[in-house]
Order: sequence, then C-alpha cells, then structure tokens
Amino acid sequence: MSVSTAPANEQTPPVLRARWLMIGFAFLATVINYLDRQTLSVVAPLLTEEFRMSDETYGLILSAFMLAYTLMNGVSGPLVDRLGTRLGYGLCVAWWSTAAVLHGLARGPWSLGLFRFLLGMGEAGNWPAAVKVVAEWFPARERALASGIFNSGAAIGAVVAPPLVAALVLTIGWQAAFVLVGVTGYLWLAGWWWLYYTPAHVRQEVQAPPAAPWRLLRTRFLASLMLSKIFLDPVWYFYIFWFPKYLSTVHGMDTAGIGKTAWIPFVTADVGNLLGGWFTGLLMRRGLSVNAARKTMITVSALMMTAAIPAAFCANAAAAIALVSLATFGYTSYSANALAFPADVFPKNMVGSIWGLASLGSGLGGMLFMWLSGRVIDAFGYTPAFVGFGILPLLAAGIVLFVMGPLRPLAEFHAPRG
Repeated sequence: MSVSTAPANEQTPPVLRARWLMIGFAFLATVINYLDRQTLSVVAPLLTEEFRMSDETYGLILSAFMLAYTLMNGVSGPLVDRLGTRLGYGLCVAWWSTAAVLHGLARGPWSLGLFRFLLGMGEAGNWPAAVKVVAEWFPARERALASGIFNSGAAIGAVVAPPLVAALVLTIGWQAAFVLVGVTGYLWLAGWWWLYYTPAHVRQEVQAPPAAPWRLLRTRFLASLMLSKIFLDPVWYFYIFWFPKYLSTVHGMDTAGIGKTAWIPFVTADVGNLLGGWFTGLLMRRGLSVNAARKTMITVSALMMTAAIPAAFCANAAAAIALVSLATFGYTSYSANALAFPADVFPKNMVGSIWGLASLGSGLGGMLFMWLSGRVIDAFGYTPAFVGFGILPLLAAGIVLFVMGPLRPLAEFHAPRG
C-alpha cells in the first residue's frame, strides 16, 4: 500500500538547528568512507611487492570492491529505509569499518580480495543513508546544499588519504595503518548512536513501510535517474583512478610533482559541492520552482564538465589541471543537486531505496567505462578518453532534462489508494 503523506514540495517543516549537526555526521562518515577506500591505493606498492602480485591481480582485487559496491547499492538503500536511518546508517559504518580493520590481517591476494569485497558491501550504504538524513532534516530549498556538504567528504577524503596514510605506514607499518584508519569508523559510530534521532514532524512518514523495490523500479523517474548515472559517475571514477597516471604519462611528472598537483581538482570538487547546492537554493529563494532551479544547475554543471575536452589537447600541465579542476567542480555541483532529487519526488521513507537502486547505474557505468578507458588509452592514448568523459555528462543531463519528467511528488506514492 502507498503511504499517505503530504507531498515533499508542499511541506513547510520547522527549521531545526540540529540539522547542521546531523549533516556533519554524514559528512564525517563520507570522509571516513573515502579514507578506508583510498588506504589501499597508498599501500599498494608495498603489498604488490610483499604479496608478489601482478598488475592484473591487483586489478582483480579492485574489481572485487567495485562488484560488491555495485550489487549492494541495490540492497543497502531499501535496507536503510526498512531499518531506519539511525540503525541502518550505523550498521553500514560498522560493517565497512570492520572490513577496513580486517585488511591489516591480509596475508596474500585472496584474503586481500575478500576483505576488499566486504569493504565494498558496507561502503555502498553511505550515500543512500546520507540522502535519507538530508530528506529528514532539510527543507527542499536547502537539500542541495546539505547534499553538497556531506558529498564534499569524498573529495576531502581523496585529498587527505595519501599524506595521512603514507605517514602512518612509515610510522607504524601498513597493517597497523589499515587498523587505525578503520577504527575511526567506530569512533563515529559512538557519537552517531548517542546523538542521532528522527525529527518529530517527519517521524510518522519515515516509519511507514516503503514501497517494494520492484515497484519503484517501474517508475520513469527511477529508471531515468539510474540511466543518467551510468553516464555521469564514471567521469568521477576517471579522475580518481586515471588522472595521476595521466600527469605522469603525458606530462612527465614524477611522484613528487604528482603529489604537489594531483590534489587540486579534488579541492575544486569540494567547492563545487557547496556552491552548486547553495546556488540552487538561491534560485529557489528568487522564485524558481524546485524543478526549474535543480535542472538549471544540472545544465550549467554538465556544461562545466565539457572542460575535459580542451584539457585533452593541452601541452601545458598547468592548463590541463585547471580545466580538469573546472570539470570536477561541475561534477560535484551536478551531484549535489542530483542527491536532492529523491526527496523532491518520493516520501521520506523511500529516498534511501531510490538512491541505492539508482546507484546500480553508477556501479555498472563505472565497471564498463573504466574497462573501456584502459582499452582506449592503451590503443589511442588519453585524448579520446578525455573527449569522451567531456561528452558523457551531456548525455546524463539530457536524460534528466528530457526523459525523467518534472521533479515533483508522484501522486501514486504520496496519495492514499482507494
């Protein structure tokens, strides 16, 4: 049965000061998520030698994470909706923190791959749970900014992980580094369990049983969002996994040079998270509807990401970094608004399911386009890859603009059935 609730766009909920504390928890969880994820990247050279791993074996270990992450996107969102934000988010963080600690017990490629798979299972729950925090605590005009705040934790984690983990490895060894980084999740969990609660004005809506996943998948909104993420999110994966290697291969940077410059696009990504969300709220305060404001910012952000195309033809490394930084700014500005979509359309007891199911597209696109990236770069170099990742955001935005339909509450989920 559908839940009888007031449409999200018509609510005038009280503005609660505690909302910034709650989104702070989601931000910290996202930072920890990326620290746990990126630790292996820093430790990889040591483990490759110690475990006598080939590049192919290391690639398979990375694929184990991506496979688990993709599969669990479709499970974690509905699970968080069923269990509630406090318990569901807490279980996800506890799971991935335990998996991160277990990395310190790895004794070879098989055990490392297993622990990496377990990490991917847990980490998939972060974004559906954080989207649910936003839906419970923030009015429509603030959701994109709140989403940008928690999502900025990904870029900060990507910036902080290399120097932090390297220092830990040099001081206490790689095994203890995995353990210490993993333990930070338990510290987060203690504060979360003590302080988080569901606001009274949404408690009835949040606690109502969500619709079945297969019913949600039949909606044009969810199908369109999933399809758009197939083309959008691989852009981020490309910059995360390939940009440092590009600087080395194309511009001849050594490790020190990469360390001094490769973090810059992730700092601009943080700024994009915040400004993209803030500007959408400004458009709403100036009179634009939720639909018009979000899609305006989606369009502008996708156009920013086309900066990857001229970056492909830059002979100067500084110019290439500047253009890629504009593209990462556009990606996170886009994402801050897309993260707010579910609460614009569905009741708050279903937003975790919506984002988790939609993120199946992210995982499928990531696996497909990362494989294609390697094939294309091996055969033709980085130029066609950069051009392609400059075009993909336009496809994603086109789906949102012309296929998804308006961002407004779906009557079949908000209205009681007769």
